[in-house]
Amino acid sequence: MNMTKSPNAYLNKLPMVTALFWVIKIVATTLGESVSNYFAITPLKLGYAVSAGIFVVLFAVTLIVQMRVDRFRPAVFWSVILATSILGTSVSDFMNRTVGLGYTGGFAVLTTCLIVALAVWRLTGQEMNVERIDTFQGEVLYWIATLISNTLGTSSGDFMSHSLGLGFRGSSLVLIVAMLLILAAHYRTTISTTVLFWIAYVLTRPLGAVAENAVEKPGVEGGLGVGTTVTSAVLLAMLVAGVVYQTYTLRGIDADAGGGSAADAEGQPAFAS
Repeated sequence: MNMTKSPNAYLNKLPMVTALFWVIKIVATTLGESVSNYFAITPLKLGYAVSAGIFVVLFAVTLIVQMRVDRFRPAVFWSVILATSILGTSVSDFMNRTVGLGYTGGFAVLTTCLIVALAVWRLTGQEMNVERIDTFQGEVLYWIATLISNTLGTSSGDFMSHSLGLGFRGSSLVLIVAMLLILAAHYRTTISTTVLFWIAYVLTRPLGAVAENAVEKPGVEGGLGVGTTVTSAVLLAMLVAGVVYQTYTLRGIDADAGGGSAADAEGQPAFAS
């Protein structure tokens, strides 16, 4: 499963899909769950609707910056991913709990939305290469699919933990096994890498969500009771460390005229079209 490996691959506005990509993605989406809870539930208790309104502005600002940059900037890109995760959590909780769709209903609606978004992307004729999208329309479609997938991820985690009765830890185990099966399919089957990418992309969101809940929530709800503030602080430190490392490696390539590639800097690629 070949991916772009040219020396200037990192000049694209999207990162190479490597092991580092997945680590930062999981940390960012897990932090998104924690930050959303911090605003909507405790300690700020603003509610899902108000929180979602605030996060729409955050998402819009980060997206505008991302659309204006001319190359992949780790801090900018992961800020948008974090914003989609925060907003997606609030929107999912608002749909499922405030509106009353329930976890099963929310999961079904958002799954349908993601399928439609990917189908529209396909029908537009835009290349669905998740590492190299260099048109305005393609980038817009990418971020629409990302926002929906991160919203779906929250509903998926709640659906598994509550509707299916697996709990936080049981859901985490199921999702880890699912990710390993996707990894095996990536190397051992001819299943479309685009399909595998978006399945993995969606699953990292509930994996982060249930893991965050398992740590943050009180013991009576099946968690460790660490709390939202501490959990968010630790996750933020991890995200900053990952982004700083990625930025450092890319700058090293930029300074080394004609030597190496983004794939070399970030490790061997995994899950991309």
